[in-house]
Amino acid sequence: MKAKAMKIAEGVYWVGTLHWQTRTFHGFAINGTTYNCYLVFGQEKVALIDNVFEGMYPQLEARIKNAFMQEGRSEVKIDVFIQNHSEKDHSYCLAQTLEQFPEAEIYSTKNCENFLKGQYEELKDVEFNTVQTGDEISLGGKTFTFFEAQMLHWPDSMFTMLKEDGILFSNDAFGQHLCTSQRYAEELDLGLLTQAAQKYYANLVAFGSPSLRMKLDQYVELGLLDNTNMIAPCHGLIWKNPQTIIDLYTKWGTGVCKDKITIIYDTMHHATEKMAIQIAEGIMSEDVEVVMYYMENDTADDVVSDVLDSKAIAVGSPTMMNKAYPRIGNALLWLGCINYPATTSIKKALIFSSKGWGGGAIPKIQAELEEGGFEIFDTYEAVFTPTEDDLEECYNKGKQLAKAIKDN
Repeated sequence: MKAKAMKIAEGVYWVGTLHWQTRTFHGFAINGTTYNCYLVFGQEKVALIDNVFEGMYPQLEARIKNAFMQEGRSEVKIDVFIQNHSEKDHSYCLAQTLEQFPEAEIYSTKNCENFLKGQYEELKDVEFNTVQTGDEISLGGKTFTFFEAQMLHWPDSMFTMLKEDGILFSNDAFGQHLCTSQRYAEELDLGLLTQAAQKYYANLVAFGSPSLRMKLDQYVELGLLDNTNMIAPCHGLIWKNPQTIIDLYTKWGTGVCKDKITIIYDTMHHATEKMAIQIAEGIMSEDVEVVMYYMENDTADDVVSDVLDSKAIAVGSPTMMNKAYPRIGNALLWLGCINYPATTSIKKALIFSSKGWGGGAIPKIQAELEEGGFEIFDTYEAVFTPTEDDLEECYNKGKQLAKAIKDN
């Protein structure tokens, strides 16, 4: 296979792989992704930062060979492997790479060593060099400083800073699930990029928001932020202007939200649908942004992304056998997993439902939302097809919810 490495700084190359065809990751929908790896040439040693997923080794190997060719080096030899994270999309081919370069040293956190040995039998007897925040290694003119980044997004996560060039290799943090021919964030439309980064943050990083806030503070205190000229994550595009994504992560990680309400509903015979539409009209009458999700067609991974920067949600479901409609149940599970209170954002929730006789959806939904850290604003239930009075009440409740979020 032939594949070109991309030079991102003097002696530094992107040698990652493009997974054009994948459509799901961690259970949520994507339109392809990348597994970014980086090759750094020092005067004395060469280091490979992170690795790739199953089936991706031929691409990685081809780009490594091309990087050596671009550097004018006839012998392909890697001396150092740096594993910022142990998850399989960044480590599956580590053992295969080690077979090619058996004398290479491996650097990681202790958690990462344990996790790798727990996942791969072939690594259990491999020697690791474990590092902590502030530890450094030199390749000769290229110096790495390590920074532990627990829960961004696993307990083993680590950042690696290339001091001379100011490049932060951040692994999963600051990434996006995008697969494009462009390598730099600045080459892509900012709106599309922000949307992808927000979905990534909501689904993968939001749970660790307390760690994010703490680690960003530490990163500043250590003087690393001022020296960061580029952020090179392990998924998606590289940030030549790091402040763009740092500002977004700071906003998302501290619960900064818009005057925005996300409506999530499902319907059996269109009763709940009619209620959702009237609630949306009431919200919009107060000039508050509305995003609407119909769970027959939409997916929960997109829902949680919009909820991230919403001040409130409205959840609607018909009653089915004394419970919420199953597709709403799936959305509620995702909403609970994200742990929005970790971002310091306590979001209001309006619950609405239609029933034929006994009901039961509302208390089930309320219990799930309260467990997920939402503050119940109000509830409303219609019997069979909502009447004009019911629809007017839905309009009013949407309006009241909109007013409530504008007040704080």
